[in-house]
Amino acid sequence: MSTYDFESGDRTETETATGTAFDGESTDRLERAEARAELLAEENRRLRARNARARRSKYRRTALGLVAIGVCAVAGGAAFPDSREILLALGATGLFGGLLTYYLTPGQFVAASVGERVYAAWAANGDSLAAELGLREDRVYVPDERADTARLYVPARAEFEPPTEAEGPLVLERDGRGLLVAPTGATLFEEFRRALSGELANRPEPLAVQLADGLVEQFELADGVDPDVDAANGRVTAAISGSAFGAVDRFDHPIASFLAVGLAAGLDRPVTLEVEAGGERADWLVTCRFEPDETTGENETEAADDSESDGASESDGGEPR
Repeated sequence: MSTYDFESGDRTETETATGTAFDGESTDRLERAEARAELLAEENRRLRARNARARRSKYRRTALGLVAIGVCAVAGGAAFPDSREILLALGATGLFGGLLTYYLTPGQFVAASVGERVYAAWAANGDSLAAELGLREDRVYVPDERADTARLYVPARAEFEPPTEAEGPLVLERDGRGLLVAPTGATLFEEFRRALSGELANRPEPLAVQLADGLVEQFELADGVDPDVDAANGRVTAAISGSAFGAVDRFDHPIASFLAVGLAAGLDRPVTLEVEAGGERADWLVTCRFEPDETTGENETEAADDSESDGASESDGGEPR
């Protein structure tokens, strides 16, 4: 009996020692993993800081280059009296541009991937909300005269009347029941209008060009935006290449939303949005449809008639009008 107790006790001590060894190994493994995670986090911070410094350095090299050009132009103005006015004007422009570039260099950069993840949450919530309320896939951007932008309306019925005075976010009127929210493109459009050098166009062709330039040059949300305008039929199709925020066919994507909000506000009428894959032409095709002006179709018809008449006159040997 005593032998059995001894063996049992020995076996228990062995198992306890083994368990302690396993616990120690697990603890060491966790500590190594935590240390590795800390090293990776530190490396990530270091890389972000280095990337920010590299971008600031790029801006400052550009500024120094502009200043150098300005100094050379001013010196050339002093050496060549005949071209003094042009060289001095060029020098002043270079110096002024260099100073602005140097002192207005942004101190903080936000990666496009960060912005895309922030938008992804809004897209998922919007899709879930529309599905839960049983709404359609139509996306209509309605002018908002109070803010000179537009709001996003998702209808519940196939035949609907876009709300103009409803507050939202839920519209309970029988003919306009649906969801009415502030779109992502509204604040972008407000910033776009503040930075616009001239007036906002109120015709489809020049307005589409302005909005395309804003997406590429001002906000850098896409590498390329090529608008195709059919004003007579109330359609603007923009070919999008290199979206900074991923797939454009998601709920209220910033690129598509900005185009639709800009057209709705500039033309002062509701705009229906459609997004599809671009195929060989581009990555995505964003199509905005709106009610065309009656005068637009008449003007285009008259222009076509004049063109045909000019061609007929020239072929008959007459003088073109």
